[in-house]
Amino acid sequence: MNKMYALALGLLLFISCGKDKTNAGEDFSKSSSTETSDPSSYDPNRGEGKYSTVDLGVGLDVAMAAEGEKIAGVKCMSCHKLTDERLVGPGWKGVTERRTPQWLMNFAINPDPMIDKDPELQAQLELCLVRMPNQALSDDDARNVLEYMRQNDGVK
Repeated sequence: MNKMYALALGLLLFISCGKDKTNAGEDFSKSSSTETSDPSSYDPNRGEGKYSTVDLGVGLDVAMAAEGEKIAGVKCMSCHKLTDERLVGPGWKGVTERRTPQWLMNFAINPDPMIDKDPELQAQLELCLVRMPNQALSDDDARNVLEYMRQNDGVK
């Protein structure tokens, strides 16, 4: 009797995980954006998005970093490590020294347009083979994660 339940459950899971016919053949490696990207208008120091500047304050905001650690634990750490070692995506060590705060904020909030235009991100995509998904971070979430990244890079 238990084998019958296990078989039924397995069959149900198999059927439910099948391909949705509306998405059959869809290429998920590319952006879902239909807008034409113009790499010549891309600013590699700022990225693409609403942030032109980000005020980091004088030193590390420990409360923001703690909140950023919680958010990163849920949304980021399954693909990124705090070291320079690549997991699915690149490691975070030194990222705040390599990238500007506005670039990091713009990328965290909406990675697709930046992946489409940034040659370094496109090269990273070739190494990682997985496009960073949009994690639907709010502005506050992204700022907290940025502060956590700064803490990871030794900002006091």
